[in-house]
Amino acid sequence: MTERIRPEKIRCDACPVLCYIADGKSGACDRYANHGGELVRLDALTVIESGSTRVVPFLKDAQTGDDWDGNIVQQNRAFVTAVGAGTTYPDYKPAPFIVSQQVEGVDMVTVVTEGIFSYCGVKVKIDTDRHIGHERDVVRVDGEPIGHVMTSEYGSKMLSLGGVEHLTGGSKKEGRVTCDALLRLCNCEAVEMVIGEPGHETTLIVQAGRAPIINGVEEKLMRVGCGSAAIGMFAKQWLGHADDVVVVDDHITGVLSEHQAGKMLDVPPTGIRIKGRRSTPGRYFQVADPGTGWGGTNVEDPLVILNAFKPDVAWPGLRLMMVSTTGEQFAYYELDADLVPQPVPIPEKLRASAELIAENCEPSVCSVLFMGGAGGSLRAGVTENPVRLTKSVKSSLTHVSCGGAAAYVWPGGGITVMVDVTEMPSNSFGYVPTPALVAPMEFTMRVSDYGTLGGHVSEIKPVAQVISERDRKLGKRDSQPDPNARENYRWSRGEDE
Repeated sequence: MTERIRPEKIRCDACPVLCYIADGKSGACDRYANHGGELVRLDALTVIESGSTRVVPFLKDAQTGDDWDGNIVQQNRAFVTAVGAGTTYPDYKPAPFIVSQQVEGVDMVTVVTEGIFSYCGVKVKIDTDRHIGHERDVVRVDGEPIGHVMTSEYGSKMLSLGGVEHLTGGSKKEGRVTCDALLRLCNCEAVEMVIGEPGHETTLIVQAGRAPIINGVEEKLMRVGCGSAAIGMFAKQWLGHADDVVVVDDHITGVLSEHQAGKMLDVPPTGIRIKGRRSTPGRYFQVADPGTGWGGTNVEDPLVILNAFKPDVAWPGLRLMMVSTTGEQFAYYELDADLVPQPVPIPEKLRASAELIAENCEPSVCSVLFMGGAGGSLRAGVTENPVRLTKSVKSSLTHVSCGGAAAYVWPGGGITVMVDVTEMPSNSFGYVPTPALVAPMEFTMRVSDYGTLGGHVSEIKPVAQVISERDRKLGKRDSQPDPNARENYRWSRGEDE
């Protein structure tokens, strides 16, 4: 009997799963593999070249005729991102890459690591008036809760997704589905989700940088303002063409003849009466329930928000325009002998005004912001005294970026950052099956400051020793500041020490 030879396996320590990986195979995350007994990172290290906007192909044999020539520190300065860098988990050891270079006469160092985040989430901003769910409604993917609806912000609906409560605080399936949804959102892929309970649920497709699709309909426009604001902006255009105008809005419905703008323009009372709660003259709340109709209400016929006109004020032939806050819906009426609005073709001037409202609305877009914190463990890969890194960031001596993109650092304790995923290199995010998201994070500072905060100075390598032809090289985006730029740092403002 021939003895079966079992393949040699090595143990991956890049995350808490600690996979045993056979030669030629990858781990459960598909990020690390056993290559001839050596643990290798499968995704290429991503390098951003500043001083040029050209994009150098990742694949060596790409047919662009513009291969990178290896010129690192002269015409095109290189910034080593954490995308594809790997992790240091557990963080008793230094970050995978600690690279130095001289920038404008200053010795700078960048500490590069891919963090494992089980405490992380995404904030989603959806530019739409349409109702997607009530505040605190649960957001589900594949039937599993992954987050909830937050407060509406100006012209947008907000979602809070992920967090440790869903990643590890629920069932295994909930954590797995949440992690997968976050990963796809952060890598700018589309995710279908359902909000609300059966019977009044909303189906929503979200993709960073793209318009939302609500109940199968792609949203087009983000309103230019509420109903009251629209009257302030466009009232002059309606003079002489309509006796009254109602701008229908789920938030504030505006009425020209009662509005301050109408008073200033000497628009006389029309006897119009609006359902809903009157706030201030010409401004009404709660004219209808939220929905996907006119102005984010559930109204398909705008006349349902009107009570009967006051007979002692209104007159037959009174001209009334009704329009939504995006200008996508509009109608024109004239009162008959019984003071009942009757639809008639809209005059060209008023049609043009509705089109101008629409023109002033910006495209509806989904924005996805990754939010996570550099915990003590991650910071230990940067310095032997993690709290000093926090203090250095708060003191503007250390600049934080994610995949080279600018990260907003929240006030308060820790290093909690938020970053627009569309500003990061493609496929910046990964996952580990714990489950947790893997995200890139870089800390850049002067070499002298790195030494002061207890950094792993002995691990510093010149950038030229780190970069190879196998790396993925991208041009710097014009929208992103250079992490090495002097203006990022307190010392450049004469506030040193």
